[in-house]
Amino acid sequence: MSDSPVSATRRFDRLGIVLSGLCAAHCVIGLALVAALGVGGGILLHPAIHRVGLVLATVIAAVAIGLGALRSRQPLPFVVAMTGISFMGGALAVDHGMEEAVLTIIGVTLVAGGHFLNLRRAA
Repeated sequence: MSDSPVSATRRFDRLGIVLSGLCAAHCVIGLALVAALGVGGGILLHPAIHRVGLVLATVIAAVAIGLGALRSRQPLPFVVAMTGISFMGGALAVDHGMEEAVLTIIGVTLVAGGHFLNLRRAA
């Protein structure tokens, strides 16, 4: 038995919310460890982690929120999530540090909000 498209979209939305939370935690914990202990900067704040995260967020948002927007004909979840992706992309353009973390946290919060709105509209 196969899942319905709505069920698959809901799973992607939930996954997007979880990944957004993990990303925000990564930013805060990474900065705290580097600031407090001076450790982990090379691994926790490596640019490759941010590039991979942005690709994952974009793909998951495109699938879940894109399909949800097409189905519900409501643009708000898509606009909110894509604004968040834009903030996350902006974070890739600045040096590592507080500015990058702030842009990333704003971005993942908006992406999670888009997923949340998408879930509410599918209910």
